[in-house]
Amino acid sequence: MGTFERFLSIWVALCIIVGIALGQLVPGAFETIASAELARVNLIVAALIWLMIIPMLLKIDFGALGSVRQHWKGVGVTLFVNWAIKPFSMAALGTIFLGWLFAPLLPAGQIQSYIAGLILLAAAPCTAMVFVWSNLCDGEPNYTLSQVALNDLLMVVLFAPLVSLLLGVAAITVPWDTLLLSVALYIVVPVIVAQVARRALLASGGKGALDRTLARLGPMSLVALLATLVLLFGFQGEQIVAQPVVIALIAVPILIQVYLNAGIAYWLSRRLGVAWCVAAPAALIGASNFFELAVAAAISLFGLKSGAALATVVGVLVEVPVMLSVVSIVKRTRGWYEERAVGGAA
Repeated sequence: MGTFERFLSIWVALCIIVGIALGQLVPGAFETIASAELARVNLIVAALIWLMIIPMLLKIDFGALGSVRQHWKGVGVTLFVNWAIKPFSMAALGTIFLGWLFAPLLPAGQIQSYIAGLILLAAAPCTAMVFVWSNLCDGEPNYTLSQVALNDLLMVVLFAPLVSLLLGVAAITVPWDTLLLSVALYIVVPVIVAQVARRALLASGGKGALDRTLARLGPMSLVALLATLVLLFGFQGEQIVAQPVVIALIAVPILIQVYLNAGIAYWLSRRLGVAWCVAAPAALIGASNFFELAVAAAISLFGLKSGAALATVVGVLVEVPVMLSVVSIVKRTRGWYEERAVGGAA
């Protein structure tokens, strides 16, 4: 992880400050940006989201799906946690904490929107950042690559119905047309564009050309993320200044969910006799989120000023330090994991 990425949480915090300040100083500029919409999709934010997502998707080699069979236990654990536990546990935690325990401390009109943002965050398994976490804990690279590629394919077909189901449970009206448009804009089209570009780069200059392109686009992806956060907090600034405790309260179910799902994935892997080099990234993939997609979907579905958008941004704020702590935990417990692991390697 480079210096810039290592201190991502600091840059996110600075973007919060800058966004809030600009929102108070030049509100007209933010209103002009908010008006640039087509079918409830903000065009400026959509462009920034593409700049975030496509460089990350360029790293994905769908040819790696052929190695899924070599690590089928680890893949099974991660799929189970990502799609059968994480979205539902987040919906439950959001309802318990934001809808009940913290409800007196939150603006009543935004509580359901906050919960919706948490659901969007949990329904999108992490992709590109997983490579960073896996590398930090010496994870099996072929497993990581094949699992991420499989998650990307599954998101194309599962994200919309899963979100609609959980938002319905949370008593939130689902605008299906906007949801499907978001899936097309932020999953289907970027995946296609990235894979076409990847193949073209490999065909013209081999892996060297791809690596050089990724090196150039990497900073652009993070800058686009930070620019999006400035816009989001420019719109959310008034609410945050009035109630700064909201950020901390939204972070609570996110933190619990990360450690809960990482722990479940790690424990299941150990019970199934999965090799530690697969179990470590399995825990990280099971716990982390594709926050870029969540932010984009929240903006499209509920708007730039919504509580849902704010909740997904809180996910960005806590993602890096929390995932680094999970990396530390799995590395420190390697001896315990391998001492009594059951069965053979996956």
